[in-house]
Amino acid sequence: MTSSLSTDSISLTLNGDLRRFPKSATVADLVRDIGLDPSKVAVERNLEIVSRSTLEDVVLVDGDRLEIVHFVGGGQDSAPHDSWTVAGRTFHSRLIVGTGKYKDFEQNAAALVASGAEIITVAVRRVNVSDPKAPMLTDFIDPKKYTYLPNTAGCFTADDAIRTLRLAREAGGWDLVKLEVLGEAKTLYPDMRETLKATEVLAKEGFLPMVYCVDDPIAAKQLEDAGAVAVMPLGAPIGSGLGIQNRVTIRLIVEGAKVPVLVDAGVGTASDAAVAMELGCDGVLMNTAIAEAKNPIAMATAMKLAVQSGRMAYLSGRMGRRMYADPSSPLAGLI
Repeated sequence: MTSSLSTDSISLTLNGDLRRFPKSATVADLVRDIGLDPSKVAVERNLEIVSRSTLEDVVLVDGDRLEIVHFVGGGQDSAPHDSWTVAGRTFHSRLIVGTGKYKDFEQNAAALVASGAEIITVAVRRVNVSDPKAPMLTDFIDPKKYTYLPNTAGCFTADDAIRTLRLAREAGGWDLVKLEVLGEAKTLYPDMRETLKATEVLAKEGFLPMVYCVDDPIAAKQLEDAGAVAVMPLGAPIGSGLGIQNRVTIRLIVEGAKVPVLVDAGVGTASDAAVAMELGCDGVLMNTAIAEAKNPIAMATAMKLAVQSGRMAYLSGRMGRRMYADPSSPLAGLI
């Protein structure tokens, strides 16, 4: 005999727990059912905030993931909850992570969860036609839950990069993309002439390119004028782990840009990520620093915290630098 639950109820994930709930119920019905006042809580449904004014209208469907929160005393989580926007899309995590160099897709997915990132970069590569049933990244990292950012890693001409992103858009419908056009294989520095050419073409075709570039304020402004929705100056050569080598030019790019600025490449450890955020960058992109750590999951967590703390330090405003000591305790009234 078939259970009535299968026809009269749906399955939901509420604050991390699986629950059954009647069909055709609204979010407000759910809130009231658990004994809460809809006017005193905030609800997130499938990673999107449900406006309090629409709680009575939004009907729950099978598979919904909901978070219901309210205010409590204390303040253990001191991370800033400010968001950032690129090309009209808003994100809460300022950390973007890559999907290469992990030992397998499972480890990659676990590190992504630990990082708290909402955007991941993905390379566009040929399908393995000899083994079409081989595991794919999308089997482990749901493109409906995370924002896939197709990139042009390995492209050395504007034409190759443009072709790659056209294929990416055809494959997944993505228009927000990461553009990088490399000059040569030893340094993996960007070829700015080819990068600028590709940016102009892609912008005219409706793409929203976030562009990897040299740490040059003039080049960054040229990319912005050409249609880049974000500029991503390197901190150091890709995969080097050397940290940010030129804080002055990164800060100049931040001060002059009207689009988001994210440090891309060169981060080696958490302090490097914090420095990028303390300079006023909107975010940090990294891959090797997490994937090649001895414990990638733990490092992903460290990077999340570093980005949060660096951002909070920037918003707080650091103390001024002095040439000489300045005592913390007043000297007046000294015994």
